[in-house]
Amino acid sequence: MIELEHVTRTYRMGDQVLHALDDVSETIEAGSYVAVMGPSGSGKSTLLNVIGCLDRPSRGVYRLDGQEVGSLGEEQLSAIRRHKIGFVFQTFHLVPRLTAEENVGFPMVFAGVPRPERRERVAEALAAVGLAARARHRPNELSGGERQRVAIARATVMRPKVLLADEPTGNLDSAAGRQVLELLERMQGEGLTLVVVTHDPGVAERAGRVLKMRDGRIAERSRGADRATASARAEPVP
Repeated sequence: MIELEHVTRTYRMGDQVLHALDDVSETIEAGSYVAVMGPSGSGKSTLLNVIGCLDRPSRGVYRLDGQEVGSLGEEQLSAIRRHKIGFVFQTFHLVPRLTAEENVGFPMVFAGVPRPERRERVAEALAAVGLAARARHRPNELSGGERQRVAIARATVMRPKVLLADEPTGNLDSAAGRQVLELLERMQGEGLTLVVVTHDPGVAERAGRVLKMRDGRIAERSRGADRATASARAEPVP
């Protein structure tokens, strides 16, 4: 599903060259659950951006679902992001003036999905995250956990194969964070490939595999804890 071969991403800052990713090779199988950890500046967000086709490798090869994407044009990359990848961030990025159902339906407007199909898929997506009764509420009328669930519904309404989550529980209290993780894990259990960037070991150990990054490289690979055990004892950091 996700194949990185000797991927390097460099940025020039004046006379200096910053290696945000340095010769990273990794394979993430379809339907798997991977957590990415590391200190600030270790390269974890750059890795997520490359996987999500928001950034391009400076060197190396990136294949998504068997397709080499590093050399594709912007229109092709946009189509991949629209149809194959969903994004969930620490800040919810909801449009304040739109209701929950309007926020969820937003990606389908740009994709040209007909209005009747949009209504049906929005209803399904909100029901899947337990917010069917809150469809007409705006973000300021929702709790933090509810807003994150709306963001997840929006990220999955186009039925992507990969969901990328960058600190998805970072702005939530423990109870809301746990609900969000359980929702993401349920979706992963139904076949979605889930990659989560987190600073919290309690969140990371819920994953099937953990990648620890340092100085733009994958410094350590390990297996997560048993899901049932991890779910019982781990509480996300508020």
